[in-house]
Amino acid sequence: IQWRTGLCLKWKAMLIIIFIMPDMVLGQARYSIPEEMPEGSVVGNIAKDLGLEITRLVSGKARIVTKGSRQYVELNRDKGILMVKERIDREELCKQTVPCSFSFEVIIENPIQLYRVTVEVRDINDNAPVFPRENVHLEISEIAASGTRFSLESAVDLDVGVNGVQNYALKMTDHFKLEIQSKPDGRKFVEMILQNQLDREKQEDFTMLLIASDGGDPQKSGTVRIHVTVLDINDNAPVCERAVAENAGRGAVVASVSASDADEGPYGQVSYHFSRDSGEGAEAFAIDEESGDITVQVDLDYEKVKHYELTVEAKDQGGHMDSTKVIIDVTDVNDNVPVIALTSFSSPIAEDSPSGTTVAIINVRDLDSGSNGKVECSVKDKIPFAIRSSLKNYYTLITDGKLDRETTSEYNITFTAVDSGEPRLSTEKTISLKVSDVNDNAPVFEQSSYSATISENNSPGAPFFCVRASDADWNQNARVSYLLVDSEFNGNQVSSYISVNAESGALHAVRAFDYEQMKSFEVQITAQDGGSPPLASNTTVKIYILDQNDNGPQILYPIQSGGSLVAEMVPRAADVGYLVTKVVAVDVDSGQNAWLSYKLQKATDRALFEVGAQNGEIRTARQVTDKDPVKQKLTVVVEDNGQPSRSATVNVNVAVADSFPEVLSEFTDFTHEKEKNENLTFYLVLALAAVSFLFICCLVVIISVKIYRWRQSRLFCQSNLPVIPYYPPHYADTGRTGTLQQMYNYEVCSTTDSRKSDSKFVRPGSHSVLLMDPNYATAETLHHTLNKHNLLDDANSSEMVRNFLNDKKSECGSWKVFDAVHHNFSLNDNLQ
Repeated sequence: IQWRTGLCLKWKAMLIIIFIMPDMVLGQARYSIPEEMPEGSVVGNIAKDLGLEITRLVSGKARIVTKGSRQYVELNRDKGILMVKERIDREELCKQTVPCSFSFEVIIENPIQLYRVTVEVRDINDNAPVFPRENVHLEISEIAASGTRFSLESAVDLDVGVNGVQNYALKMTDHFKLEIQSKPDGRKFVEMILQNQLDREKQEDFTMLLIASDGGDPQKSGTVRIHVTVLDINDNAPVCERAVAENAGRGAVVASVSASDADEGPYGQVSYHFSRDSGEGAEAFAIDEESGDITVQVDLDYEKVKHYELTVEAKDQGGHMDSTKVIIDVTDVNDNVPVIALTSFSSPIAEDSPSGTTVAIINVRDLDSGSNGKVECSVKDKIPFAIRSSLKNYYTLITDGKLDRETTSEYNITFTAVDSGEPRLSTEKTISLKVSDVNDNAPVFEQSSYSATISENNSPGAPFFCVRASDADWNQNARVSYLLVDSEFNGNQVSSYISVNAESGALHAVRAFDYEQMKSFEVQITAQDGGSPPLASNTTVKIYILDQNDNGPQILYPIQSGGSLVAEMVPRAADVGYLVTKVVAVDVDSGQNAWLSYKLQKATDRALFEVGAQNGEIRTARQVTDKDPVKQKLTVVVEDNGQPSRSATVNVNVAVADSFPEVLSEFTDFTHEKEKNENLTFYLVLALAAVSFLFICCLVVIISVKIYRWRQSRLFCQSNLPVIPYYPPHYADTGRTGTLQQMYNYEVCSTTDSRKSDSKFVRPGSHSVLLMDPNYATAETLHHTLNKHNLLDDANSSEMVRNFLNDKKSECGSWKVFDAVHHNFSLNDNLQ
């Protein structure tokens, strides 16, 4: 602690960490500051002293909680310091109580932490001593003996300690001296002692100055003038008796003082009065002037004033006076109920909060003292909460068990505070705590598995079933969506069969079903909530496909074929009920859709045969006679039991005969007629196939011819084909001795669209081998042709030869290139 010297006061913070409670880090800090500090002055660095980070103060929303209505300091969370919020007057705050301090709590949330801070306010010398009156009048007998004491009114200094009244001084007198006495509470009072006997005849009255000074720096003082009047002789003074009063009601006598005076007459009559320095006691009590009984004037309150100090003066008529001190202690009675104040409260609280989580901090106080002010606090009812004591008069409410919002979403917690007085007084306070939801429940289907049905040949997209799931959680955690668990069935994904509505859980058919292909299948549906992370559960839906009558009966026997005739024989000696044959049919549907019934639709003789409605057996209904025709034809109808029903018919040929030849003779015409019809059909089909084949062949031939001619015309126009030299029979190469000096080759091209011929001179050569494209006419063929038509005899018939060749070319289309014939042909140049 640093103490102020001169006009400067300094202070130092003291921090004491008391203990650490469960779920909270609790401590206590103590600071000492002088009174009258200006607003905004720093009290202390609370963050540093408590070992807290600035960010913790900000994030935890640190705040100050005070008991009274006034808050002298404030918390700057951003800097972590305590500052003076308003001027602190120690005298107003504590009066004469030493030491003077005030306390408050610092609450930090998330998690909740509680710290107690005590600020001691040091006194400064800001008040001077003050006497109750400016002037005091005393009447003293002239025969008052030396050493007689006279009590004077003490000066009052609102300051305490060294700043309070320290000294008294009496000036302007030679008859009295001062003696300073101390009261039990440490306060000083002064008595004036007579040193020299007074003589009324010399000085009837005189005035003195009483000075009271404190010990502050600078020193302050107060004065009072004392006027003394000297009275005539009175040789007996009153003697006072003291009494102690207990707490009593208004009007009750709490004490009685008495004084005796040996004088007689008026000088022996004593009256009692309160001295002016009795202070608050003179207002709280009254004294009977004659009897000296002290009675209660007001309702006493131990919590406000615990004791009173009264000065009772006894005076006789002769001016003699004596005084005595009466101290009345007010005893406490249990007249105050405990008070419960909610300091911090966290609501709602998550249902998954661990046991021991702090929920609230309460402050419980009782203005009584002793056992009357000792309070016990508890929580009513059996709930998963407990209360523990933390700091003095502070209790922490914590969770004591597992919370479940789905079971209890809100708790009404009642605190009960009971003191130990007689009679015991109690009070209650109820708070409402809400439990917030966490996603701790998965959706639950109404059934663990479902069975659904859907008719075959259904309309795709139509809903046919619905699943439901509920979630015990709340809000988004209870929002359920439905998903289809994709799997395979018969090699296909189940999503290709059905779909599920995510909101309603309705199942929709994706395709039309066929009972004959698939009787049933299973799907899994997942219900998932909207929590984070989401929870889910599954259920199985067994889907059965209901059969519809979409298939008619099928006849298995007798077999209906287009081959040879099949007939059942019935001997003419057959009795009634003779089994002729049995119609066998099946229906691929199921249930009543596959229940078949048989009936005879047509018959050559309806009276001769009958059909079993259930088994399809054809039996004779009467005795067969010789008049019955051999050939009998029956038509049997087979119907199912569906709605609507479907049917099939079958023809049954029956021969009524005793021998096989008789049957053949009767059925020959029928067989021939049938075979004739069958042969006619065969021939028609064969003729159609032949005509189609011939037509296709003609098309192929025509197309081939067209393509061939087109190719020949293209090849006929080309000029880069090999030269075809021609050597007539008995030809010998004479070198340069022949008619022509050299052998010349010519390439001739004739076109189909022109009568002109083009001859191109080619280099000379002496080829001895005939080269010829096998697709074209040879030189021998050309020679033979010209010779056949006697065109080689007339060398001047070049025009005729040209025309002939053009005609042949037009006919065959295969002559393209020919060489000029040898000079032995005697053709002229035009021909060449």
